[in-house]
Amino acid sequence: MNPRTFRAETPLQALLVEQALLLAQQLEQTADTAPDGQVLSRVEALAVPAARELARRAVEAALQAQAEAAEKKGRRAAPVHADGACGTRVTPGGTS
Repeated sequence: MNPRTFRAETPLQALLVEQALLLAQQLEQTADTAPDGQVLSRVEALAVPAARELARRAVEAALQAQAEAAEKKGRRAAPVHADGACGTRVTPGGTS
């Protein structure tokens, strides 16, 4: 087999490529060592939870990277609430 080169441009991409390659190796080994008649069930038993974990890690890493980028930009002066109000409240009959 000819080796291939992959280039990751972000830590998230690197994580996903590394984890996908490890999963592929595990799936190949599982398929190669499974007894006749059990290949599909053994490979599927490995693949489904591993794919869920890979997706969970990808989401976690993507959100962490986004949060870190937002922190570098600085925080907003006041939070925005679901009703569209800013961080200050005006009470009826009050001035602030």
